[in-house]
Amino acid sequence: MLIDRAKIYVKGGDGGNGILAFRREKFVPRGGPSGGDGGNGGSVIIEATESLNTLLHLRYRPENKAGRGKHGEGSNRHGQNGEDMVIPVPVGTVVMDELTEEVLHDFTHPGEQFVVARGGRGGRGNAQFATPTNRAPRHHEDGKPGEERYLLIELKLIADVGLVGLPNAGKSTLISRISAARPKIADYPFTTLEPHLGVVDLGDYKTCVVADIPGLIEGAHEGAGLGDRFLRHIERTKFLVHVVDLSSLTKDPIEAYRTIRHELAAYSPVVAEKPEIVVANKIDALDDPERLKEFQAFCQNKGLEFYAISAAAGTGVRELIYALRRKLVAIVESEPTVTAT
Repeated sequence: MLIDRAKIYVKGGDGGNGILAFRREKFVPRGGPSGGDGGNGGSVIIEATESLNTLLHLRYRPENKAGRGKHGEGSNRHGQNGEDMVIPVPVGTVVMDELTEEVLHDFTHPGEQFVVARGGRGGRGNAQFATPTNRAPRHHEDGKPGEERYLLIELKLIADVGLVGLPNAGKSTLISRISAARPKIADYPFTTLEPHLGVVDLGDYKTCVVADIPGLIEGAHEGAGLGDRFLRHIERTKFLVHVVDLSSLTKDPIEAYRTIRHELAAYSPVVAEKPEIVVANKIDALDDPERLKEFQAFCQNKGLEFYAISAAAGTGVRELIYALRRKLVAIVESEPTVTAT
């Protein structure tokens, strides 16, 4: 099960108290202050890892608290620092403050760490307050409390290509044809209930990752069907593959295309402006050739890259894979390079 959203509470450990103590040693006249400082509280740290692909583990651990610092001791002994708590999350996770909805960190690389709740500082013992005019201070500090906050954790899958389309357009069949992904496939809508990733072999030892998200319907941005909650998983993609069912048993392909484009624009202008390849699927179930001609002419008039395939029969799939490679290479080459200064 892909769990892509979780709410958790995090708290840094409280600092230990400094203590009030005096030396009482033989042959040491008048002794002196010897209260040690308290230890610092541990911090809560979030770390990205490639070993996870879901936030399921956070559903069962909604409260995350780091260790508190130990109190100081006599003879100037410092209290032990609290132990940090490290929370692993998948690469592609976004951490937000639940109250302000501020994005605190976006994890895009494995091994990234971010401190979300710092531990409190340990209090000073009375030995720290000794001065030439106050050689026997009776003052000490309590430890500071650790930071605490409520977090909203969201996972956005990292993929090169995003598959979009109406339910039952054949996206799951397509990703199973071009990769080793095996999502549920059936002849009724909404068989895909969660996103799936597939790695496509582009040849010459090159690959790309394709994300298949559940189908959208009209009004998805208002919560209709499965809503648009899964569209976050294509925000990071380089381009989209818009799959349209061309079979004669479904609605007009041009209207189907416009429906999805409207939902993408309502969700995010950034997603709607991504480069796109339009794929007319199920040409093996096409009874009226005019549907294909009209839809192809519509795409050409809009300047859209167009391919007609049958994901079930494999017709045109190889040509589509070549197109994915060309598109990916062109986008990567057009991206600005960052040079070290």
